[in-house]
Amino acid sequence: MKGKKTGGRTKGSLNKISDDLRLSITEFLQNNFEEVVNTWHKSENSKEKLNFYKDLLKYAIPVLQTTTLETDFEKMTDEQLDYIINELKKQCNEQE
Repeated sequence: MKGKKTGGRTKGSLNKISDDLRLSITEFLQNNFEEVVNTWHKSENSKEKLNFYKDLLKYAIPVLQTTTLETDFEKMTDEQLDYIINELKKQCNEQE
């Protein structure tokens, strides 16, 4: 029966092994963080160990992805545009 799903993981769900591995790596990073920091401060020759830590870190902390916002200002009302302009002005004033 072509196209009929007969079992397995639901689309988008994580693999159990991936979950376990991610948890193990996270625990390793947490348990050894102080040692890595001490190594960082003591020696510049420990790049291999630090690179190993950095490479594992991506499994514990999700990678940030860039996002874009596409807006068709031509379709917006004057009130909507005024609101956006006023909000941007407020944010700029708060940052000063």
